[in-house]
Amino acid sequence: MEHYREMYEKWLNDPAIAEEDKKELREIANNEKEIEDRFYKDIEFGTAGLRGIIGIGTNRMNYYTVRKATQGLANYIIEKGGQNRGVAIAYDSRNMSKEFSNEAALCLNANGIKTYLFDSLRPTPELSYAVRQLGCIAGIVVTASHNPAEYNGYKVYWEDGAQIVEPTDKEIINRVNAVTDLSSIKTMNKNEAIEKGLYTIIGEEIDKKYIEELKKLVVNKKAIEDAQKNIKIVYTPLHGTGNIPAQTILKELGFENVYVVPEQEKPDGNFSTVSYPNPEDLKAFKLALDLAKEKDADIVLANDPDADRLGVYVKDTKTGEYIKFTGNMSGNLLAEYILSQKKENGTLPSNGAIITTIVSSNLSNAIAKEYGVKLFTTLTGFKNIAKIIRGFEERNNEYTCLFSYEESYGCLIGTHARDKDGIVAIMALCEATCYYKQKNMTLWDEMLEIYEKYGYYKEDQFSITLKGSEGAEQIKKMMENMRKDAPQKIGDYKVLSVGDYEARTIISNVTREKTSTNLPKSNVLYYELENDNWCCIRPSGTEPKIKFYMGIKGNSLEDADKKLKDLEQAVRKFVE
Repeated sequence: MEHYREMYEKWLNDPAIAEEDKKELREIANNEKEIEDRFYKDIEFGTAGLRGIIGIGTNRMNYYTVRKATQGLANYIIEKGGQNRGVAIAYDSRNMSKEFSNEAALCLNANGIKTYLFDSLRPTPELSYAVRQLGCIAGIVVTASHNPAEYNGYKVYWEDGAQIVEPTDKEIINRVNAVTDLSSIKTMNKNEAIEKGLYTIIGEEIDKKYIEELKKLVVNKKAIEDAQKNIKIVYTPLHGTGNIPAQTILKELGFENVYVVPEQEKPDGNFSTVSYPNPEDLKAFKLALDLAKEKDADIVLANDPDADRLGVYVKDTKTGEYIKFTGNMSGNLLAEYILSQKKENGTLPSNGAIITTIVSSNLSNAIAKEYGVKLFTTLTGFKNIAKIIRGFEERNNEYTCLFSYEESYGCLIGTHARDKDGIVAIMALCEATCYYKQKNMTLWDEMLEIYEKYGYYKEDQFSITLKGSEGAEQIKKMMENMRKDAPQKIGDYKVLSVGDYEARTIISNVTREKTSTNLPKSNVLYYELENDNWCCIRPSGTEPKIKFYMGIKGNSLEDADKKLKDLEQAVRKFVE
């Protein structure tokens, strides 16, 4: 009998599985492909936690897989003697998020670990803030970020408020994988957990402190006071967690003309107005752009469901059109704004730093150099940025992190949280809009000035989706083949060096010198090309995709567009 069939039968006969869940399994008895997909593997507790389709099975998000992950985490916390410090738990608007977060709390409580559960949905960055504010050993967010509605997920944070990194991630993964018997997983009655003081509800007091922390990060309050009446903001939380905190911060700073997309304001786990609640996706902005045109808005903003990321459209007054900002564009515009303001008002520290990732824009290097701040780059994933921030602190605040961002629409101003924060990004972009409005400029005008000053940097990416076990094998083969056959040229550009982050080496094609990446091992290939161009390839950590990133430096918008298009075609040809 195939392994997946054995597991299917095992669940059908396991007394730990509820009868109603067994009923769902019996309904697929004649669907071999569905049984295989649900049981061919355990849902992987990866370096960020769990993410998968909601349903019954070992390869699905359900009470059993959530409890298993939590029992493994509980075992690890007890080993580390951290049970008295407790765990903060937040959840987003997805289907089953509230239920899964409650199950996680009760499993931890049954293991003698106190939990602090938010009273209703909250943004991921607020959970990151709460972990440190409450002195917790860990945090959990039940979210699948921007994935389609059928997904949910479970992310684990450690005591510094960041997602778990090595060696903690591997150690927790080992404890989770060691939980093989569902009946060994502990849980308890909610009333009993409350009586024992283990199950604590949190809310408003953390909200207030979080908002106060954000307000401290304003760099030019006068710009807001002078111009906010003249700017119009359209915002959508895309049915997620961002609505209340976004409206609160803008209101408390004095912004009056804020228009929230009514059809997308309320939480909705089915994301009924969008097929894919991702602020990177043009379709997700349709209703917001319609409202923006009606109100003549200056800026259009959209959070993803857990509000750690932010998509942006900006009005071009010359054409009347709204221009989409990529994560690199909004990240670099904020870097330029924050650093220039701090320089102007004399608050730019001598040990200032900005942090970004290897797949983000090279424009950041030029901006950091201009303001005399140190640029740090790290692997994809904000937890790696947070690790650098933690390193600064451990070395007696060797550097002051002013701003950090990654190309996937996530950034952080300061260090109040240790994950990307789509609420602070809203605040800062609206502040910048006020500042440039006084100069009769839009954010698009400022972006053009940045390009003129530093060069027309432009980036893009594409993905190839390969689902299931066969897809995973294909992705593995593609990476192996590219490692074996390192190119000397991609398109019109010479390959200056090849970074193999799995081998942790960078080999120069010019000198043949081998240097270390000085970063953790990761399945990534990076090609440094001539003329400040580059491309990078990596399998996704959360979806069945292989991702291709690329960036160029042009002499004008048209030149940059052409060069980027040509490079993308060359990369596609290279991987075929």
